[in-house]
Amino acid sequence: TNTDTTRMQIKRPPVLQASGLHKQYGGLLATHNVSLELYRGEILALIGPNGAGKTTVLGQLSGALKPDSGIIRYIDRDITRLAMPERARRGIARSYQISATFLEFTVFENVAIAVQAGERLQFRPFADVRRAKTINTAVWPLLERTGLQAMAGTPAANLAHGQRRQLEIAMVLATRPQVLLLDEPMAGMGAAEAQAMGHLIEQLRPDHAILLVEHDMDMVFRLADRIAVLVDGGIIATGPPDTIRRDARVQAAYLEDPGAAD
Repeated sequence: TNTDTTRMQIKRPPVLQASGLHKQYGGLLATHNVSLELYRGEILALIGPNGAGKTTVLGQLSGALKPDSGIIRYIDRDITRLAMPERARRGIARSYQISATFLEFTVFENVAIAVQAGERLQFRPFADVRRAKTINTAVWPLLERTGLQAMAGTPAANLAHGQRRQLEIAMVLATRPQVLLLDEPMAGMGAAEAQAMGHLIEQLRPDHAILLVEHDMDMVFRLADRIAVLVDGGIIATGPPDTIRRDARVQAAYLEDPGAAD
């Protein structure tokens, strides 16, 4: 089970660990004493009502925002002061970082660009990219893993919404991350597309430490090994899905409010 997997993982040190993150904008307390641990082989879902601070947490973990106080460690190294590009190079990828696909280029070309960026290869014209053995060797497995191999020659502009989100995941994976920070990957999807994305995220679990922010509670409780609940900038509960579902504080603050999800 997911819970059993988590018990095995917590015997190892976390891949990414945040301790006491605090971020304030004037009189607005965006995050207060937020502490999280991400382990390879698990999915930690971060949920909470609108304005809870989830985006601020993701920003601090990815390096887009600097915390006012607190420490972020990656593979037991303090990265609190590292900028987002440096964190990305070290293996921390946030899904929106490469979400701006090149609509006029094909699926293959989009992933090839991401591979070149991740490998710091010299940029070449696309005709050369298709012929380059190193690029082909890297791109095709990513297309197969994300279910896009049949769409390799399709311009990104012609993809359905769900397929474009799959392409974004493929481009993120091209950077060979250890940590995936997924910001509402199923937003705007129909039921079938969301199921396909959920299956893809499940397939990514064994090789990554995943933080998932998602408003679809059915999908959260299906995918997550652990759930952290953020309310008013602070985490009020963290635990396995069954424990979170029964938590009276969580029910009162979030799960029983049908308008709370964002």
